[in-house]
Amino acid sequence: MNTRQQEILRMLLSDAGRYFIVRDLAMNLSCSEKTIRNDFDAIDVYLAQHGSARLLRKPGIGVKLDIEEQERARLFHQLFRSVQDSGYERDDNRMAALAYELLMNTKPTTLQELADKYYVNRSVIKKDLDSLHPWLEKRKLAVVSKQKVGITIEGAEKDKRAALSKVSQLIGTTTNHFIKRQFEAYEVDIVTRELKRLEEEQSVHFTDEAFDNLLVHTLLMIRRTKLNQPISFSKQEQAFIRNKREYQWTLAFTQPLERSFSVHFSADELVYLTAHLLGAKIRSHSRIETADLPEQPLKITAEVTEILESLLRKMSSLTFIDFGQDAALKEGLGIHLSSTIHRLSYGLSVTNPLLHDIKKMYPYMFSMVIYAANELNRNFNFAIPEDEAAYLTLHFQAAIERLNKQTKLIRNIVTVCHMGIGISQILRSKLERKFSAIQVLDSVRKADLKAYLDRHPVDFIVTTIPLDGIDVPHVEVSPLLEAADIKKIASFLEQLEEHSPDASASFLQMHTEPALILTQVEVSHRFEIIEQMANLLYAKGYVEQDYAHQALLRERASSTAIGGGIAIPHGDPKLVKQSQIAIATLKEPLDWEQDKVSIVFMLALRSQEQENTKKLFHRLSLLSEQPSLVEKLIRAEQPEEIFSLL
Repeated sequence: MNTRQQEILRMLLSDAGRYFIVRDLAMNLSCSEKTIRNDFDAIDVYLAQHGSARLLRKPGIGVKLDIEEQERARLFHQLFRSVQDSGYERDDNRMAALAYELLMNTKPTTLQELADKYYVNRSVIKKDLDSLHPWLEKRKLAVVSKQKVGITIEGAEKDKRAALSKVSQLIGTTTNHFIKRQFEAYEVDIVTRELKRLEEEQSVHFTDEAFDNLLVHTLLMIRRTKLNQPISFSKQEQAFIRNKREYQWTLAFTQPLERSFSVHFSADELVYLTAHLLGAKIRSHSRIETADLPEQPLKITAEVTEILESLLRKMSSLTFIDFGQDAALKEGLGIHLSSTIHRLSYGLSVTNPLLHDIKKMYPYMFSMVIYAANELNRNFNFAIPEDEAAYLTLHFQAAIERLNKQTKLIRNIVTVCHMGIGISQILRSKLERKFSAIQVLDSVRKADLKAYLDRHPVDFIVTTIPLDGIDVPHVEVSPLLEAADIKKIASFLEQLEEHSPDASASFLQMHTEPALILTQVEVSHRFEIIEQMANLLYAKGYVEQDYAHQALLRERASSTAIGGGIAIPHGDPKLVKQSQIAIATLKEPLDWEQDKVSIVFMLALRSQEQENTKKLFHRLSLLSEQPSLVEKLIRAEQPEEIFSLL
C-alpha cells in the first residue's frame, strides 16, 4: 500500500465500529472520492494477504472494517513498522536481489546494466541504492560509485559474507529461503547431507536455526572461494582456533565438499568455518565438555564464568532480584554465553527473529539487559548487539516466571453468603479446592462486613449478594459456585494480578504534568526529540545535565520503540533526581529504526522505584495494543487533553 492507503487503513482501525463516509475521507486526505474507492481495492488485497479482516461497504452509509479485536491491534502495530518511502514504488524482492548481486560481484557494474536487468529505469535503481545505504552502513559496508567505472560495495570480506547471509531481511523475513534460492538444489542437498553426517559422527545436535545458518555460511564460503574472494584471520587467531576440537570437525566436514565442488579451501577458510561451528547453538552439552583439550577449555570456561557472574550481579543490582540463586538460569546462560562469546570474538552476526516481539512483550527486562550489556561491553571489551540481548532477556524472564511460581502470591479473602453456615462452608471448601492462590479467612455476614474490614486486611471478597459502599474489590457468585462462577473468579484474579493495586496508572499521572507534555512536535530524527525531551526534564530540575547524553547512548545501543506507534526512551537511573515522565506526540510519524513512532514517553525513573517502574513498562506495553486510545492521543492538540486521556 502507498502512504495514503496506509493512512486510510489506520483511520479505519482506530475506530473499527464506525462507518466512515467516503466524502469525509477524501476531504481529509485531499483527494477525490474516486481515488478513495480505488484505494479500497488496494486495502482489500492487503487485508486478504494479512489475515481475515475485510472491508464492509454500504451505499449511502459508508465503509468500515469487519475485524476481530486481536487482529485489529496486530494490524495497527504492523502499520507502524517503518517502510522506506522515498516517493517511488519499492520492490523488496528487487532490493534483496540487487544487494545479493552487488555483494557477490567481483567487478563494478553500471546503473544502466542494473536497470536493464531489473526492467526499471536508472532513477529507480539509484533510489534502491539510497535505500540500501543505511542497511549496508550498519554492516560496515558502503556503496561506491565511480564515473566511467561503475558501482561496487566496499568493505572487508568477513562483513560482505555476514551481509550476504542476512539479505533476506530486506524482504521482511528472517528465514534463509531467499539466499538458498541463489544456489542450485543439488548444492544445497550436498552441504545438508554433509552437515547431518557431521552431527552423527560427532554426536552433536544443532538447533534448527544454527543448522540453517551453517548451511548458508558454507554455501557462501564455497561460492566466494570459487570467485577468488578470500577471507583472512591473524596468525594468532588461526593458532587459537586450530587448537579447538571443532577444527578437526571442520577438516572432516570440508574434505568431501572439496571433492564435490572441485574447490580447495585455504587455512583461513577452515578457521572461518570453525568459528561458525564454535558459535553455533546446540541442543546438548557435548560441545562444552572438551575433556580432550584440558588446558584451553578451562580458560574459556573461566572467561564464561566471569562474564556470567558479572551479568548476574548487574541484573540483580538493576532489578533488586537475586538472580544468582537460580541454578537453572546459571546453566542456561552459561551454555548460551559460550556460543555468544565465540560469535562476538570473530565478528559473526546472529539474527533474532523474535527481537521485535521480545522488546514489545518484555520492555522492562529488555531494557535492564541492555543496561547490563553496556557494562559488560566496558569491562570485557566486546559489544553485545540487541539481537543477542533479546535472547538473554528470555533467560531472565524465564527466571522471573520461575520465581513467581515459587513465591505465588496468596490472596486473603472473606466470603459473604446469605444462605447460612452450611452453604458458606461448601462455598469455602470449593474456593480453596479450585484456587490454590486463595486463603479464605472467614465467612462474614453482610451486616458485620464493614467492622470486619476495619480490623483485618483483605485482598478481595467473594459474595453471593450485591454489596454497596464497600471499597475492597469484590466479585459476586452463586452460592453453589458453578462453572461460570469459577471462570469469573479466575478472570477476576488475573485482573488483580495485573492491576491491583494499579500503581502504574496512578504512577503515570503522579509523575507527569501538562508542562511536561509536548503536542504535535515536528522533528526530523528520533535523536532530536529525545534530546529535546531530556533537556525539558533537566530544565525542570528532575534530572542531571548528562541525562540527555546517556539517553542517546541508550537509544544507539537499541531502539526503544515497542510497537503501536510508541517509543519509551530513557537514560541512566542514577542521573534522575526525581522520577518524572515527559510525553510528546509527533505531528508526523517518525522513523524509529524498524518502526514508525507517533508518541514518545521519555522515562526518567529512579532505580529505587523498581516495582512501579515494572508496572509502568507493562502499562505502556498494553497501551501499544490499544489502537483507539493511541489514535486519540495522537490527535490531541492540548497537553491537558492528553493528561486526562492517560
